[in-house]
Amino acid sequence: MRIKVAAGVALCAALVLVAGAAAHPFDASPNRGFFGPPRGGPGHGRGAWFTDVCDQATFAEAACSALVVTDANGSPLASSSPPATAYGPAQFHTAYNLPTASPTAPTIAIVDAYDDPNAEADLGVFDAQYGLPACTTANGCFQKVSQTGTTRYPRSNSGWALEISLDVQTAHAICQNCKILLVEASSASMASLGASVNEAVKLGATIVSNSYGGGESSLDTSYDSAYFNHPGVAITVSSGDSGYGVEYPAASRYVTAVGGTTLNLGPGNAYGSETAWSSGGSGCSRYDAKPSWQTDTGCSRRTVADVSADADPNTGAAVYDSVPYSGQSGWFQVGGTSLSSPLIAGVYALAGNAASVTYGSYPYSHVSSLHDVLSGSNGSCGGSYLCTAGSGYDGPTGLGSPNGVGGF
Repeated sequence: MRIKVAAGVALCAALVLVAGAAAHPFDASPNRGFFGPPRGGPGHGRGAWFTDVCDQATFAEAACSALVVTDANGSPLASSSPPATAYGPAQFHTAYNLPTASPTAPTIAIVDAYDDPNAEADLGVFDAQYGLPACTTANGCFQKVSQTGTTRYPRSNSGWALEISLDVQTAHAICQNCKILLVEASSASMASLGASVNEAVKLGATIVSNSYGGGESSLDTSYDSAYFNHPGVAITVSSGDSGYGVEYPAASRYVTAVGGTTLNLGPGNAYGSETAWSSGGSGCSRYDAKPSWQTDTGCSRRTVADVSADADPNTGAAVYDSVPYSGQSGWFQVGGTSLSSPLIAGVYALAGNAASVTYGSYPYSHVSSLHDVLSGSNGSCGGSYLCTAGSGYDGPTGLGSPNGVGGF
């Protein structure tokens, strides 16, 4: 559980600056914290317990936005086959009315911190399980590089390795003829992660998924121009897993901020219903200017999110990870907006026009191709649309979730 931090925030931030962290990207935001007991359980949604996959090592770093289903003690549940309650490619494609292949077969980049030494092999297990086309280095589909484009990878980290497995497997599950480029940052600082975004674009990716975030900072507008201002590249970013509150880089005006929903399936995996996921991030940025295509009136700056997709761990994705995580390996059920970001990245790829999009503007002029999510809340904001789903645009779910590829 991410606990709220009240006392000592200013002191911690000052110590980080004094220590000379060249990329002090994040202030300690009220919705950032550290590990604690598992969330969920009986009385919450479908009743699964779940916990954060990784968190901030320091206030100067981002945390990934993945949540793994656990037992009541917080121990991750792993099995030799996909969990029965987890969603796979067929569920997402049918519910969101998606094709399996893109007309242009673009490259989707996944940007994460640290190394997952088994990313390619684990993708192979996932593909074999679901009958997907192989995506390997040998056939030119998969590539893994460091933030400088080399094969000198950073140190491994078991939490980020599970995050990488979620991102890579989700992106390939959604767009099955796309190339996957995994760019591994040397740390979870904004300098390293931002450099990885730049490297991904340099290497030809036209879609970049980022499943991480931290508190906003007065430096965010400079990070916008340094790392995220890439016209003709669809950059998706998780909105966060701590409920109402804004994270960066989801707050960047140059990205598509992706909120979270609970996706309920009907017969034959058809779209049943969707509500705002109670832990997805949303709100009004403190620093980033409002892009011209956002016209909501309750926030004078950038509003998060833009669109949304399934993120509730209770309706999470099946993910294969052979890097031991808390002593467990195999198939996990994982959610969080770390699921919704690569899912939407895959939808951009399926649409085939990412190279012509202007930042996150495209869905705003194509709302008829989205499911409008009408109910649910992610916290307390006086009952406004910033934390409460309703007809039209709202903070937790943005304009809605995919209904085909026409919105992207």
